[in-house]
Amino acid sequence: LAQRSGCANPNGKITMPATSSTASKKSGSRRLLAKVSTGASSRWLQSWRVSVLVRAFLALFIAGAEGGSFSAEQASHYEFRANHDPNGIGKFYLGREIAHVMGHEGSDWLERPERVEEEKPDKLIELLGLKPGQAVADIGAGTGYISSRLAKKVSPGGKVYAVDIQQEMLDQLAVKMKASGITNVLPILGAIADPKLPPNSIDLVVMVDVYHEFSEPYDMMQNIVRALKPGGRVAFVEYRAEDPAVPIKRVHKMSEAQVKKEAAAAGLPWEKTIEDLPRQHVIIVRKEK
Repeated sequence: LAQRSGCANPNGKITMPATSSTASKKSGSRRLLAKVSTGASSRWLQSWRVSVLVRAFLALFIAGAEGGSFSAEQASHYEFRANHDPNGIGKFYLGREIAHVMGHEGSDWLERPERVEEEKPDKLIELLGLKPGQAVADIGAGTGYISSRLAKKVSPGGKVYAVDIQQEMLDQLAVKMKASGITNVLPILGAIADPKLPPNSIDLVVMVDVYHEFSEPYDMMQNIVRALKPGGRVAFVEYRAEDPAVPIKRVHKMSEAQVKKEAAAAGLPWEKTIEDLPRQHVIIVRKEK
C-alpha cells in the first residue's frame, strides 16, 4: 500500500501519516478560522459559507440537467456543510458525507498487484452466488477489474453491463476485454444520477468501493431499482468503517448500518451481510418480487 511504501496514491483513498507540513497547514487553517470569528472577518466567513452553498446548489442544478430533470424534492434529500472532511465534497446524504470521485488518472491503482491479497476479488465473486446466464451490472466498473471476473462466472449465456461515468475508464476497459478475449461485457456510459440500464433486466448489481462516491445516491438508487428484475439483488462492497485498522480514509468507508439505511431509503430490504473478505463487507439487499 502507498501508506506503507510512502508512495503517492492517485485516488487519495488511502490514509497517510500526518507530516509536520500537513500539521502546519491544519494549524494554519484553525488559526485562520479563529481570526475570522468577529467583526468584518466574520462577515467574510459568512459570505464564504454562502458561496459554498451556492456552488453546491449550482452543482445540483447541473446534475439535474444531466439527468433530464431537477426539482426541489431532489435537492431536499441532501444537506450541504461548509465545514466538512477535506476528502469529501461537503454534501451529505442521510448523515453521511459523499466522497470525492476517483478520476481516470488513478486507474493504475485499480489494477495494482497487491489488490489480489488486500481484497480477495476472486473470493468476492464466489460469495456473490452467480449462475451462468444471469445479467449483472458492475456499476463504477472502471478498468474492468471486477467486470472481467463477473463475465467468466455468468458464462455461458450471461452478460455484464459495465457502467462508468468516465469514458476514459470505459476505453481502458474495452482494450482489456479485447485483449482477454472476453465478449460478454457491454460498456455503458452512465450519468451521475442514472446508470442507463434497461428496466427490469438485471439479476444482480455489484458496486465495489464506489457507492460512497455517488454524488446523487438517492436518484441513482431509484434508477438501479428500476433496472432490477423482481427479486433482483444489489451487492454493496465497501471498506468497513467499523474497523479503524482498514487503512482507507473515513469518507471512503461505509458502515453496515449506513448501507442498510440508504438501501432502505430506496425500498430495498436487507438480506445478509458477508464479512469473509479482509477489509470489505458485502451487504446484500433485494428487490421485492
